[in-house]
Amino acid sequence: MKNIKYTLISCLAVLFVVLGCEEEDAVFGDVIAPSNLVVTADVVGQDASNPNGDGSGVVTLSASADNAISYKFIYNGTESSAPSGTVDALFTNLGVNTYVVNVIAYGTGGVSTTTSITVDVLATYTPPQELVDKLIGDGTKVWRLKSETPGHFGLGPVGGGVVSEWYGAGPQEKVGVGMYDDRFIFGNDGTFTHITNINNEDASGTIFGRGGLVSEIGQGGTPNGDDVENVPYNDYTESFVIIAPGGVETINLGGLGFISYYTGSHSYEIFDRSVPNEIILKTTDANNDFDWWFILTSEDESSGGEFNSVFNDLVWSDEFDVDGAPDAANWTYDLGAGGWGNQESQTYTDNAENVIIEDGFLKITAKANGNSYTSARIKSEGLYDFTYGRAEIRAKLPSSVGTWPAIWMLGSDYQTNTWPACGEIDIMEQKGQDKNTVLSTVHHPAVSPGAGDSASTQLTTSTTEFHLYSVEWTAQSITFLVDNEVFHTIENSANLPFHSDFFFILNVAMGGTLGGTIDPNFTEDSMEVDYVRVYQ
Repeated sequence: MKNIKYTLISCLAVLFVVLGCEEEDAVFGDVIAPSNLVVTADVVGQDASNPNGDGSGVVTLSASADNAISYKFIYNGTESSAPSGTVDALFTNLGVNTYVVNVIAYGTGGVSTTTSITVDVLATYTPPQELVDKLIGDGTKVWRLKSETPGHFGLGPVGGGVVSEWYGAGPQEKVGVGMYDDRFIFGNDGTFTHITNINNEDASGTIFGRGGLVSEIGQGGTPNGDDVENVPYNDYTESFVIIAPGGVETINLGGLGFISYYTGSHSYEIFDRSVPNEIILKTTDANNDFDWWFILTSEDESSGGEFNSVFNDLVWSDEFDVDGAPDAANWTYDLGAGGWGNQESQTYTDNAENVIIEDGFLKITAKANGNSYTSARIKSEGLYDFTYGRAEIRAKLPSSVGTWPAIWMLGSDYQTNTWPACGEIDIMEQKGQDKNTVLSTVHHPAVSPGAGDSASTQLTTSTTEFHLYSVEWTAQSITFLVDNEVFHTIENSANLPFHSDFFFILNVAMGGTLGGTIDPNFTEDSMEVDYVRVYQ
């Protein structure tokens, strides 16, 4: 009914304008039809061996004309408006097919010029059913940006493999910009519906986009640096298709369709879909400046986004409920100075002043010792290791500047398969100069030494309250959580070293590459651990 209402109002408005302007001459300026309309088609993957493309069905259509201000491409039942004159068109009928593409160039005053071309395109890809089921469901599944999760929206380098590597929005950081009230529905009939404000009864809403690009689809809004917030924009429906150019699963939206933040791109690589009810997408903006990252969820906001583990059987734990030295059946020690290549300042000992269980907590204490420092590093090497599972460690961190607490795991074959080839899983680390943030990282030969696949999350009470640090480790993915909230996930592919046994390490370092400058007034500080548990 709302469309009838809008149509009636629009007609009355037009009638009013016509009647009210009878005595005035309208001035539109020169009305010039576009001329010299030229259209080209670049079939993706086309070469001498593949004259009809690589099978993805993607064709870049480009149009140019004198005196044109916008273009429309009509092909295979789809209409795509393109002010820039370029669209990535999709032709998904399997096999080699010949398609007619009609192109309209619009000039001033609405005058237009039309031409058409034909293009032969090969399409060979059928998406896996599990992906179709996850994305579409019964055709009514509703997706949203997972605004409660750190890094749900962000950017990084073009071609990067780390989610929101350069910037990741904190939980609810972008409230009020026209993003969190968007909803997305992928229909069984190949339609993509973008609801621009789920809270409005009508089709009106606002969107969020990149300055210089979002003006392609909407005017107005509030500029904020390089972004434009709350651009007025109504609900719309476009087409979508799942393709796999170069073997990479990709969602390609028709026309000017987009997800959450307008970048001028309409193609979204599926970076990770291993987490239930969640999908991580990335797209390169039309300026080729950045990759933009999006974590979407199909859970309602009322669900709280609680993580559902696939591991529920407790197979090993240390509750630290017996006072004294750590249980020798579970823990041994690394001893000595230097931090094994990290330029640390402490010497590790097994002395009670550096490591002890008291009142139900393991306490690892770093202490000033004249001009040097002592601390402890305990490990389960040779006593307990495992492959795949969920590890949970409840801990409170030291607050002193220069302390570097770490809860991590190392590949058990590290002596023969030397680091980084053995792999490293850092469940929690904290920099010495930033006590309001915690990190989770994996190290392996593709990103190390000197780097890691890492993400951080804000945790302002890390040194005053206990928090639960967890890793969910499967053959398909490694997921890091704080207090059961996911903030970092990587794909665990076959060429990574995370398919064999790892053991635990708990320590507090001083200074070094992550600890940085130590407070000159430092005397001592502790990391307290309530328990370590493993579920499989």
